[in-house]
Amino acid sequence: MNKIQLHQQLMTHLQSLLNNAKAAAKRAHETATSEENVAENKYDTLALEAAYLAQGQSQRVTQCQADIDACISLPLNKSTVGSLGALVVLVNELDEAKYLLICPVAGGVKLQWEQHTVLVITPESPIGAALLNQQTDDQVSITINNKKQHFEILQII
Repeated sequence: MNKIQLHQQLMTHLQSLLNNAKAAAKRAHETATSEENVAENKYDTLALEAAYLAQGQSQRVTQCQADIDACISLPLNKSTVGSLGALVVLVNELDEAKYLLICPVAGGVKLQWEQHTVLVITPESPIGAALLNQQTDDQVSITINNKKQHFEILQII
């Protein structure tokens, strides 16, 4: 399995989020500073609301850039334990395989590799925390929606 391809897909996704956030921030800033939105009375709050929106969008841009920065140096070498950059293949009691990429950000993003869907998880998630420092053939259990699920680590890449 080529983790470089997964990393490129992840970076493309994060860059797309950043580009969208920048465009939204620009539109919000233009709305906030438009002469058409100058308040005509004390109840006219469109410009103020647009300024709040512009501030929030700017913070979103900052967070998107921080996510990219956190993923640029994601370790892509073969892992032997569950750690950042590890691609973990789990199998449940029904022999269904799950492919998980442990990443510092972007939890929930789905990537495609060959015929597999790879779910990005963070160490803060229940499954991410359970996988940290685990090895191939280890058993992990997590509770999701009040239901205990058991997995075996089939492979760590």
